[in-house]
Amino acid sequence: MTPDLLIVDDNLQFLAVARRLLEGEGMNVVGVASTSADALRYANELHPDVALVDVDLGEESGFDLARQLTEGGKGRRVILISAYPAQDLEDLIEMSPAAGFLPKSQLSARAILDLLALTDDHDAR
Repeated sequence: MTPDLLIVDDNLQFLAVARRLLEGEGMNVVGVASTSADALRYANELHPDVALVDVDLGEESGFDLARQLTEGGKGRRVILISAYPAQDLEDLIEMSPAAGFLPKSQLSARAILDLLALTDDHDAR
């Protein structure tokens, strides 16, 4: 089953490109948001299975948003994304409730599904 996605990034051009790319690869993008407030509102209205959240949302923190999206056992998973390499963010990613991290340059339906499968396998143990 293909998960419903919400993409959160403060770069409107990236939002459009990512949506087009992922929908072209068969993913169901239910919404896009450029602020934490919009992301939280859309998450409550649209009930995505997964939120792709940029770690740097301008004046806001994607790490804080990841915590807000996952708190309360809502069953929502977050995948952090960034133009920065994972090693630059390793400690913050590790401390976050996110299912994982994908560099924006590697964003694809396959990468998302593989990461979700990895976390499903890990959670099943």
